[in-house]
Amino acid sequence: MKNIPPFTVTNRILQLSQDISYELGILSGAKIYPVPIALRRKNKIKTIQSSLAIEGNTLTTQNVTDIIDGKRVLAPEKDIKEVLNAIAVYDKLPGWNPLSIKSFKKAHSILMSGLTEYNGMWRNSGVGIFKGTEITHMAPPAKRIPALMDDLFNYLKQEKEVPWLIKACIFHYELEFIHPFIDGNGRMGRLWQQLLLMKENPIFEFISVESMIKHNQTKYYAVLGACDKKGESTEFITFSLEQILTTLKQYTESNTSQVNDAKSRLAYAKEKLHNKWFTRKQYISLQNNIASATASRDLIKGVQERILAKKGKSNRTCYCFLP
Repeated sequence: MKNIPPFTVTNRILQLSQDISYELGILSGAKIYPVPIALRRKNKIKTIQSSLAIEGNTLTTQNVTDIIDGKRVLAPEKDIKEVLNAIAVYDKLPGWNPLSIKSFKKAHSILMSGLTEYNGMWRNSGVGIFKGTEITHMAPPAKRIPALMDDLFNYLKQEKEVPWLIKACIFHYELEFIHPFIDGNGRMGRLWQQLLLMKENPIFEFISVESMIKHNQTKYYAVLGACDKKGESTEFITFSLEQILTTLKQYTESNTSQVNDAKSRLAYAKEKLHNKWFTRKQYISLQNNIASATASRDLIKGVQERILAKKGKSNRTCYCFLP
């Protein structure tokens, strides 16, 4: 493998990774899947609003909600277009291939449609990032972008020892450094980080790390600048993991209580079993060994409410989720 992105695995990064794994374990053990539709919608709105707000979009979460609901919003046309484009991209979130440059460029073409004539295309000119009159980052020459992006995606595909949690952060930083597009690099970096985090754990589809980055926007840009000066992404990885951990803790604290009921346990089992026939023993095992009496009450409730079909008697009773 050539051109491995430079970074160092520090004790802080190891500790943060361990803490994140612990929080993900809580979510897995709590059986909060599938995430309720209302919660999926809420977090998608937060993600879109936060990511665009970082780039200067003026629309609020209520504005984004109204646009999704087809209501009229009085706001700058460009801001509304940015939201409409982001909705189109995030609606297809599970369908984007995070290891494909073709998918990456297609997502950018939708995200920046009507906002730049170069949507979905690598930039063909030099670019510098300014803070006031001072240049804070001079991106690599345009002619190097195809090779640099090939190297970055090859790293994602070929590196097996670095977990997706870390690779997601590395990709985000490296994308900002390369700056492959004329515009939209920041929102693409945050989108693709989320997709790569979903390879670590599917729950990241429904968790808005972007809102935490928005609350720490000044530090976000400061860390990017510090990494540019050092020529490696260690500090940005640390910052990103801190935001991920904080977001996960907020999520577990606000949502784990919802899983201690029959409806949630049945929803989780349906997510895992789909249309397969299963026994009470298999249901118990799936639910992290809940009591037999609890499992029986769940299954009776499922049959009574026409969530489950039932066949057989006594120890040979089997169940299957109805479509």
